[in-house]
Amino acid sequence: MALSDVRPASLNGETGVLRRNTSGFDEVKDVEKGIVAADATEVGMVRSGEELQRSMKARHVAMISLGGAIGTGIFLGTANALRMGGPLGILLGYSIMGTIVYSVMVALGEVAAQLPLPGGCVTMAARFVDKPFGFCVGYWYLYDWLLAMPAELSASAVLISFWDNHTSPAVWIAVTGFVAVLINFGGSRVYGETEFWFASIKMVTILGLIILGIVLTAGGDPSGEVIGGKYWQNPGPFVQYLGIAGAKGRFLGFFTVLLQSAYSYIGSEIVAIAAAEAKNPKKTVPSAIKKVWVRIVLFYVCSVTVIGLLVSSADPRLNLSDGTAASSPFVIAVKDAGIKALPSIVNAAILTSAWSAASSDVYTSSRCLHGLALQGNAPRVFARTNSWGVPVPAVGVAVLFALLAFMSAGAGRAGEVFGWFANMTSVCGLLVWGSILIVYLRFYWGAKAQGLNRREFAYRAPFQPYLSYYALSMIVIVLIFSKYTVFLKGHWNTADFITSYLPIALFPLTYVTVYVWKRYIRKLPRSEWARTPLADLDFVSGSRAGDDDEEPEPKTKVGKVLNALL
Repeated sequence: MALSDVRPASLNGETGVLRRNTSGFDEVKDVEKGIVAADATEVGMVRSGEELQRSMKARHVAMISLGGAIGTGIFLGTANALRMGGPLGILLGYSIMGTIVYSVMVALGEVAAQLPLPGGCVTMAARFVDKPFGFCVGYWYLYDWLLAMPAELSASAVLISFWDNHTSPAVWIAVTGFVAVLINFGGSRVYGETEFWFASIKMVTILGLIILGIVLTAGGDPSGEVIGGKYWQNPGPFVQYLGIAGAKGRFLGFFTVLLQSAYSYIGSEIVAIAAAEAKNPKKTVPSAIKKVWVRIVLFYVCSVTVIGLLVSSADPRLNLSDGTAASSPFVIAVKDAGIKALPSIVNAAILTSAWSAASSDVYTSSRCLHGLALQGNAPRVFARTNSWGVPVPAVGVAVLFALLAFMSAGAGRAGEVFGWFANMTSVCGLLVWGSILIVYLRFYWGAKAQGLNRREFAYRAPFQPYLSYYALSMIVIVLIFSKYTVFLKGHWNTADFITSYLPIALFPLTYVTVYVWKRYIRKLPRSEWARTPLADLDFVSGSRAGDDDEEPEPKTKVGKVLNALL
């Protein structure tokens, strides 16, 4: 069956009068021939004065997708990964996690391209599962991004201390926070443009470091020493993790890297949030999603391969905990090669990543809260937008949480407690990934139940539903064993146990609590708590089928190459 032939099952006894059986929409509306091809405003989800502005171009969406997948983890997190897993352990860990990220992104891309709804995966969860699930995913996703921003601001202050350790970190937190918020008050076009340039800087830096790494490995440094694969021979391809001998120690080293690498990739999913503000998401989102594998291979797999060749996993400098570029494997390698200026350049690139991440945190958290308000899961005031399409009250909440960065900058118990809450954001990100896959599986089986031809969708994810089942299984494994080290003899850490496993317990508890509250305590209508049958899922409301605003194809050779990659 073609999508244009869809005739939703629940009609009020009159041709063309439809009650949408979705948790995102619940109204009666005359629809010509039973077909809905409207945006969220037209179907009653968004009122006047609550609209987002569709001003992001294709290059903005592409770079937001790229920038979300490249953070400080590729520069700094790889140091710890190499130290724990060795050159082969880090390569395997990041490669396998890359397949999971790819699986999540293509699944999300199919839904987001077909239904570019305000709130992204938050709204999708309410529509394709049920409203309690949308509430649960929405607030944990909101928590994730609200706490991520002060953490990034704090990281920015530490990175600046690489050059200036005399000025109070609070000053730099205030400066970077002000700029991040100012960017978001400029609207989606300003955010998209700044993120385009932030991501461009990160991309050029990583490509340059990869090329430099290859040159150094081949003997291109002033000394002329050919490094080759000597660190794969001594100390070896794997690390005996925690001193555990034999295959068990080597496997635990690799497995630890696999767990850690997940946190480096978190943030890739914000392209679904941006889809609601793209000029033509049915073109731009599929284009960005189809090239996810290029970014994973080029920026992560190639990077960790070069890192494994350049630096010994036994190098003590990998264990520096000052938060600056000093512990970056790339910086260690260029210092050994006698290149003096590069550490500052890399630190500047990492600072750019942190600054970009802070701006993205404000953007994503505000759009998430905006989506929750549209669903009725947050006060309606947070759905209000100004003439530029900026949800000002929602951005204001992000600003309030940004003030927590000053607590993290202080010494003593307050900073330690903030660190615990910030550490939980990584686990929240994985829980949201799992939720995205659950949403997609409902989307997939709903299309099957309604006889829809997925080939007619704006984008069709490959190898489904098997890829989603694979990724969901792997995410469950990663969550269960996320801090397995606390169960090893002599390695118990109460704080690590709580920050790793408390969100896993609270996530389903949140869902059950909201379900019971809606169904049994408030006794709300069935549409507020019941799971929508697969045959009644809404695949057309908000699909923006009329979008036809296309950008011209690049004509220069350089433009064509960049378009193919990005």
